[in-house]
Amino acid sequence: MSLELITSLRATRSFTRAPVTRAQVTLVLEAARWAGSARNRQPWRFVVVRDRALLCELSRLGAYAGHLAVAPVAVLLAVDATLSTEDAEFDAGRAAQNLMLAAHTLGLGSCPASFFPAPNARAATTLAGLREPWRIRTGISLGHPASPPEGTLAIPRGRWPLNDLVIELS
Repeated sequence: MSLELITSLRATRSFTRAPVTRAQVTLVLEAARWAGSARNRQPWRFVVVRDRALLCELSRLGAYAGHLAVAPVAVLLAVDATLSTEDAEFDAGRAAQNLMLAAHTLGLGSCPASFFPAPNARAATTLAGLREPWRIRTGISLGHPASPPEGTLAIPRGRWPLNDLVIELS
């Protein structure tokens, strides 16, 4: 079994100006909608944003959301707030991971952005034209990867060894 698709996925925060086609967006959304969900409730809606001004506004709603301003497109993940929050948010994470892996298979880069604290999530929801019961706490930038800026990375690369992460109970 090869885990190359998963182990080669990286967050992309720099994008070229090349457009992301409707067909590419449709494929990544198809992958997202097939994520599993508790009791098959599918507690999500996907808002596709290409408008540059709106992407810039959204980029100011999270400490690490700046990449949305330079992405050709973003997908906002709306979750039904009337459902069990823990289940719905977990399921939304599964949909987001499917979306990002599908983008990766198409040669697209992606990066999640969290809209926190709560007033930022409310602002993102309003900017997307949604209201209760929908809440947007996550946006995912999509685009063709550009070379990252040069310089020292503030975030370490790699992963901890599996032996340091696993506790086995016998």
